[in-house]
Amino acid sequence: MRRLVFVTQSVDPGHPVLAATIPKVRALAARVEEVVVLAQSAADAPLPANVEVRTFAAPSRAGRAWRFERELARALPAGAVLAHMIPVYVLLAAPLVRPRRIPLLLWYTHWKASMTLRLAEKLATAIVSVDRRSFPLESAKVRPIGHGIDVNEFNCFDRSGRRGVHALVLGRYSPAKGIETILRGAAQVEGVEVEVRGTSLNGLEQKHRRDLERLGVPLGDAVPRAQVPELLAGADVLLNNMEAGAPDKVVYEAAAACLPVLASNPVFDELFDGYELAFERESPESLAERLRWFSALGDDERAEIGRTLRERVVERHSVDTWADGVLAAAT
Repeated sequence: MRRLVFVTQSVDPGHPVLAATIPKVRALAARVEEVVVLAQSAADAPLPANVEVRTFAAPSRAGRAWRFERELARALPAGAVLAHMIPVYVLLAAPLVRPRRIPLLLWYTHWKASMTLRLAEKLATAIVSVDRRSFPLESAKVRPIGHGIDVNEFNCFDRSGRRGVHALVLGRYSPAKGIETILRGAAQVEGVEVEVRGTSLNGLEQKHRRDLERLGVPLGDAVPRAQVPELLAGADVLLNNMEAGAPDKVVYEAAAACLPVLASNPVFDELFDGYELAFERESPESLAERLRWFSALGDDERAEIGRTLRERVVERHSVDTWADGVLAAAT
């Protein structure tokens, strides 16, 4: 493919969430002659020479839409256009892209099914997602391609000889993350220390963080993405309770770091196959039971789980398999 257009909110290596798109852009750039990234905002990022970043920031929504259309028109023709997580990008792109018979793809992995998403599903030529269950609408257009983790960012560490269990929780302070259940469940198990790190991106999340603080567990802020591997190395287990339908990227990142994971989302069944790492989302007691089981495991057993999880991420959820899946869906 000569040119691929990648549309996203931000290209910023310091962003606690969207920095993960940068390895995806690099992987696509290794497979096509040129990548044009259209982003609402951008900062200096380590990108290959065949990647051009253009921004469409503006003070108003109408202004952003106008600049988006202008920059997309400049970027065409292209072999494909890929919208990252924002369905409205598909709606804006379709009038310019579909008449040219250019494949228009949407990468989406979330439980929320909005009217905008329903319209985007009709306009897109293909939907790429982690799993068929990670796209909230029934659609024959869905192509499961894994999560796209840059496994080279994460190394396995020797976690043997530690006392107790240092459990890590990473993510936004959103009610959808189920953090209250995690804190209540961990409190039932002696020897488990929980470290929570996250960000609050809106008023709802800020309020939810204040509510969680009443449980008496210290809540930390998000760290720059470059520090996430260090956090994972210092933990014994990651706890994740994201609402079903949205497979949290941090679970696959933890697995890439050979860190065992306990999670409630059924979509992780293929990652957890053979290990009893799942708990019931609304049940602190279910999580407590899994934590007691994990606490009783020896160092070798924990290490085996971590190594197996990493092997599965490399095989099914790496940024390279993700990029191959995108290009296959565009043809």
